Amino acid sequence: MSSRQLARRVGILRAASELGAREGLARVQMHDVAKEAGVAIGTLYRYFPSKPYLFMAVLEWHIEQFLGDRAGAGERADPVEEVAQTLVALSGKLLEHPLLASAVALSSFAEYASAVPARIDIVESALGQAILGLLGVRDVGETERSRVRLLVYGWWGVFVAVLTEEISTEQAERDLRLAARLILTP
Repeated sequence: MSSRQLARRVGILRAASELGAREGLARVQMHDVAKEAGVAIGTLYRYFPSKPYLFMAVLEWHIEQFLGDRAGAGERADPVEEVAQTLVALSGKLLEHPLLASAVALSSFAEYASAVPARIDIVESALGQAILGLLGVRDVGETERSRVRLLVYGWWGVFVAVLTEEISTEQAERDLRLAARLILTP
């Protein structure tokens, strides 16, 4: 992807994020995203073939931004605790904009039910790679892949539970710390 294409993609993601945070998923129209991003509707659909696909990309982009901002933040002596703290902080960051958090969650459900193959390998995602990095894993075998998958899927379930107010943020933090210890401690 050229630097111009990358800038256009980021502009689209930023526009979708702003609209999603203000309007929620149901009220955001692809035409509005294109207008806000300053691109033609055909261009938007070349980058993102559906609204759920777009908001899944928004989620991944926000995760990448969050992880980039945390890069270099002092490492803890306990890598499992660092992973838990990263997941807790990521949840908090995403929940700062409840309508956008709801939009990406709803899009993930819609995307998995659709025919558009947007699914990514969780272990290869920015979050999966960050977890492996925090743990110091360089040789990724099937056990490490399974641990990362279990932890990310657990994090997502806890995130959705907070979003739907099934559990409190305090309970979510306790659950994420326990999950990290249970899944990651050898």
